[in-house]
Amino acid sequence: MPTKKPKPQVQLPDRDDGGSVVLERLTQRTKPPQMFQVLMLNDDFTPMEFVVMVLQEFFSKDRESATQIMLQIHLDGKGVCGVYSKDVAATKVDQVLDAARKAGHPLQCVAEPIE
Repeated sequence: MPTKKPKPQVQLPDRDDGGSVVLERLTQRTKPPQMFQVLMLNDDFTPMEFVVMVLQEFFSKDRESATQIMLQIHLDGKGVCGVYSKDVAATKVDQVLDAARKAGHPLQCVAEPIE
């Protein structure tokens, strides 16, 4: 003879004195996505003009901003090209590395999470 499984207990929502159902609203906050900064690293072989061109083409920098970032890369060893979500930052890095490889330059570009 098959045994019957006990039915699960159903908990009813709390009721106030008036017989109406009281529901508790839980607020959920979503965190903003982790942001990543895209950095270009200095080397002694990639022409400065190529770096400026990459900054203008892939990071939508005007000539003056691109030149300032290029000088920061040259003097400090690295420079921030922009801050993006993870997927966009990875795409930017791939675009820069692909353009550098096609042009025959050893330019390096990385994405780092922002704390």
